[in-house]
Amino acid sequence: METTVMEKFDLKSSAFLVELINQWRAQDSYGAWEGKSDEELLEPYVIDKEKRKEIPIIGDPDPETLWRLELFYNAVGLAIERQTKVMVTPMMKMSHEGFGRMVLLAGRLVAVNKQLRDVHRFGFLTLEKLGEEGDKYVSGGVEMVKQFPDVVNYG
Repeated sequence: METTVMEKFDLKSSAFLVELINQWRAQDSYGAWEGKSDEELLEPYVIDKEKRKEIPIIGDPDPETLWRLELFYNAVGLAIERQTKVMVTPMMKMSHEGFGRMVLLAGRLVAVNKQLRDVHRFGFLTLEKLGEEGDKYVSGGVEMVKQFPDVVNYG
């Protein structure tokens, strides 16, 4: 059997990916995904060059894509929480055309601020790229919380 890139990559090497997998598992209230591997759960995030060519340049995001996007940023927020012990709340505003903004709030602080566009094409070339991008947001959010503790711990 041929080994794929997804099978070679150690998912546990990324704190973000661990949280993302936990998010997916938590959504499985009926046990439909119990038999699926972590790689299979994350597979919808991997959009290689061939898959990307099949996606139209202009399009509206479907509910499943929006759900994956929300789980992605929820996992970023939870990974920030684990490292800082500060509750992080995601807020997303999205037009039906796939343009919007995602912010992760820690107290009154905007820990992560991401302008979103072309959400119908949301995905990454590999699981490694998915992990790198998520970890980048986590480290940036942790840094913001550490840099502005008075804003986070108001009141």
